[in-house]
Amino acid sequence: MEKGRIIFLNGVTSSGKTSIVEALQERDDIFFYVVANDLFQEMVGEKFLRRNYWKYLGEVIIMMYHTAKLFSDMGKNVLIDGILVEQEELKPHYQQMMDILRDNPLDIVEVYCPLEICRQRNLIRGNRFETQSEEQHRMMAENIKYRITVDTSIHSSAECAEMIVEKLFPSEK
Repeated sequence: MEKGRIIFLNGVTSSGKTSIVEALQERDDIFFYVVANDLFQEMVGEKFLRRNYWKYLGEVIIMMYHTAKLFSDMGKNVLIDGILVEQEELKPHYQQMMDILRDNPLDIVEVYCPLEICRQRNLIRGNRFETQSEEQHRMMAENIKYRITVDTSIHSSAECAEMIVEKLFPSEK
């Protein structure tokens, strides 16, 4: 059985990852299952996250990568909506993810948006704190090998989704 593709949308909060996921899922040409940091974080429960946020989040993020691997191994395309951060409890996060998914077709997409625009989006959303994107940016893993970068400050979510499909799935077009 051919393995499904794994597309990791990596970016800080309010950069536009989830909007791109939604735009990709609206398409008729390629179907994706989605795993996301936010969805897996909800599996932990607030009590434990308050007790030791990075310990429990780190564990569930690693489980998220194993889940993506399982879908891929079963021939399913997967989108990961997440962020590669290098907190002490996750180090070496980027390398762990690469090791888990080493036998699967993985492409990492940088979802870029200037931090000032992310800050404005955080304020509008109301469910993020104002400087959350900046704090995540400082923790983000370095030297990530991206296949493509999309900029949500100049392109719509649908345009970003189209750029991703054109670059990563040229035979589907």
